[in-house]
Formats: sequence, C-alpha cells, structure tokens
Amino acid sequence: MARSMISRSLLSSIKNSHLQNFPSLSHHPITTKIPSFKPHSFSTHRLPIPTISPPLFKLTHKDWLSPTEILKIVENLKDPKSVNSVLSQYSARKDYKPTEPLFTLVINKLACAQDFDSIEIIMEKLKREKACRLSDDFFQNVIKKYGHVGGRIRRAIETLVSMPEYGTWPSVKTFNIVLSLLVNNKLFDVVHGVYMKAPELGIEIEACTLNILIKGLCENGKLDFAFQLLDEFPKQRCKPNVRTYSTLMHGLCEKGKVDEAFELMGRMEMEGIEADAVSFNILISCLRKQGRLEESVKLLETMKMRGCYPNAGSYQEVLYGLLDAGRFIEAKEVMGRMVFERVIPSFDSFKKLIHGFCKAKMVKEVDWALKQMVCHGFVPKMGMWIRIINCVFAGKKNTCDCGLLGEIINS
Repeated sequence: MARSMISRSLLSSIKNSHLQNFPSLSHHPITTKIPSFKPHSFSTHRLPIPTISPPLFKLTHKDWLSPTEILKIVENLKDPKSVNSVLSQYSARKDYKPTEPLFTLVINKLACAQDFDSIEIIMEKLKREKACRLSDDFFQNVIKKYGHVGGRIRRAIETLVSMPEYGTWPSVKTFNIVLSLLVNNKLFDVVHGVYMKAPELGIEIEACTLNILIKGLCENGKLDFAFQLLDEFPKQRCKPNVRTYSTLMHGLCEKGKVDEAFELMGRMEMEGIEADAVSFNILISCLRKQGRLEESVKLLETMKMRGCYPNAGSYQEVLYGLLDAGRFIEAKEVMGRMVFERVIPSFDSFKKLIHGFCKAKMVKEVDWALKQMVCHGFVPKMGMWIRIINCVFAGKKNTCDCGLLGEIINS
C-alpha cells in the first residue's frame, strides 16, 4: 500500500500554469513496403548491385530467424522510416517472436524519425495483445522518448497511468521521471494531478519524489508552501537529504535571502546532514551577486575546513567576483591555486584577467596569464592579441624580460 498522501490544500498550490493544446495523435496505417528482391541467374555479364542489404534479405527467406538476427536487421536499418515495413513483414512470419528488446529498438528508431504516431500504434497493439512481458525499464524509455524527444507530455503521462493495463506496475523511479518532466516544463498545475495518482498506481512516496515537488514550488515562487512540504517528510516516513535543503537554499537565494539560506544550512547540519559542494556553491554565488565578496572568499576556505573539497564551480564563482571587482592580483592567486589543484579556469576568466592586467600595464602578469591560457588549450582571439601587444609596447620594461611575449614579438 502507498503511504498517506499530502493534503490537497497544500499541494494544490502547485497549480499556477495550464497544460493546453496537447498535440492530437492521428493513426496512420503502415503502408511502406520492402522492395522485392529477385535473384539473377549466372552469366558472364556484371551482376547488378542488389537494392536490399544482405541482412534485410533474410526476411524473405524461409530459414528460421532468431530474435538476435531480427535485432541486427532492425539495428542496421539506415532509414528509420523503413522500420514499420520490416516489423510488419516480420510479424507475418511463422517464426515471429515479439520481445522487449525488439520493441525497445523499434521505438527508439521511430522516435529518431519523429514518427510518434507509429509508436502509439505499436503501444496500443502491445496493450491489446500482451504478446510479451514488458519491464519497468521499457516504459521509462517510452516515457522519455515521448517527453524529451517528441515533446508529447500528455502521452508520457498517459503511458505512466496505463502501465497496469500492460501487466506492469510502475516503480517510484518511473513515477519520478514523469514528475520531473512536468516540473522541468513548468507544468506545475499538472504535477498535483499526477502526484495524487500515486496510491492507485501502487507508488510508495520517497524523498526524491518530495524533492521534485519542492523544486516545483520553489520555481513557481511558492517558498512558503515549499517549507511546509519540508515538514511533511516525517509524516511520509521520509528523511530530507542534502538535495532537499540545497533546493530550498537556492529558492531563498533567488529571492535574495542569503542570510536565511545560511540559517537553513545550519538547520541541515544540526540534523546530521553534511553540506556538499553544491550547497556551498549556491551560497558563494549568492554572496557574489550581492557584492559580499569577502564573505564568499571566506566561505571558500570554510568549505575546506569542514572537509568539503571545492570543485570548479566553487573556485569559478570566487574568481568571477574578484575579476568583476578589479582585484586582479588576488584573482591571479586564486587562478594559480586552481591550476595547482588541476581545476581548469574558464576562457572568460583568462580573458578578464588578461584585460585587467593589460589595463594596469602589468606586463609580467600578462605574460603569466597568457602562458596559462595557452597551456590549457585556449586560443586568444584577435581583440585580445591587440590588447596584449599594446600593453607590451606601452610598458616601461623591456619586452625581452617576458618569456612567451618576447618569443611572439621577436618571431
């Protein structure tokens, strides 16, 4: 039995947009036919090139076709539009054996060709005939193809709801895929309706499910309800995790409430949940946007003290803050630390640093930054070269004192 559901009054707040104008699905009969192959008699003349590839030719043979062979035939089809013809011809054979791998491959090929009408026909046929057992993974693939490739969100939802009719009950992972699809497409009102179907689908709510709902509420600007949902975790016999708190912290930071986000991190740590790099990066980014640069630099050091190793995003946020503030020497130190720890700065970081050094006529620093930039595979563009050359010739020091710049100018 599924766990108790969250109150309708709380989750109905997710409704803020409308799912409209779903594309209607029209069914078209499969009409494409495989061209016939006629063997030629031996002669001294050059034989014409067959129009059918050897694997496809096996379909017209009376020899037994194994499931592996038919998979190879479908996989080798260069034109996805011919999948319907091959499937139709194969299903007419006496050795026809429907399998999940075959229909997964067929659906993938049809999705690649954007032929979702044929996919719907196949799905209806599978539901009606129940010719083979279909796993939860099969439906996850179909749902992703409908949602991510075809943009048919309604069909993705209908596929989830109709899974028991195929003899397969959805897992919570499949359920969460659909919820994420709706949140990512900002269909917040539909999230509530799908979520309420969890009991009849036998879904047992988990922390990941609630995290998706919290993300939807935060993106919909309903932070108060998102925090109320946080209090629902114990009622659902779930424990919030670091992703739960990171999502709420990001929601607070989007509203400019960085101090409240710090308080939430404190609450998280009091509950025994360790902050990760993502959590720290959210705070560092928010501090930088608010111009609180010293605090962001200090927080970077705090990460290490708490045993959370900074990643590229951590350093990059601090580096951008220093560059935007014109503190180029400190930015050079941070960049040097990144290079030492094998974290590659971005092209824009090198560009801003070099422009800053050029503006201050700091030729040696320009030379250092240019060497690092080239060493990490970045190629300066013409505008940057003009700035560098102007800086070198405007400097008071001899250009030969700068290694890479001296080699470029003297070459």
